[in-house]
Amino acid sequence: MKKIAGRKSEDDAKIDLTPMLDVVFILLIFFVVTATFLSETAINAASSENNNDNPPPPEDDDARNILFEIGANNEIILNGNPRPIIATQIRSNIDQLKAENPAASVIIQPNDASDVSTLVMIMDAARQAGMVNISIVEPN
Repeated sequence: MKKIAGRKSEDDAKIDLTPMLDVVFILLIFFVVTATFLSETAINAASSENNNDNPPPPEDDDARNILFEIGANNEIILNGNPRPIIATQIRSNIDQLKAENPAASVIIQPNDASDVSTLVMIMDAARQAGMVNISIVEPN
């Protein structure tokens, strides 16, 4: 068979991919070995550790915090008032108490049997009212 000028035989047209696969494999190994795997961190909300530190004293005698207690069946008690409040009253009560004392913080004391949705609802209402100091404390 005679070669025509400008054409190559089929044997010359094949490309050997083995060296390219070796390079890709080595790069893959390099990236897997040098990759940084992030470890996710979480907090344990139901911590059994006791915090025996005394809270800092209030700066003013008038500085009274806004205390929400969540009962076992999700009733919401505001500042120890024996009558529970309903969910639609949370924001208005926070606005009123914040107007009386702008330095107040919101403290939420959930019961072990209460729903997290009630806790989140109080936190959302406090954030919407412009409160930045929101704390969650363990029940007594």
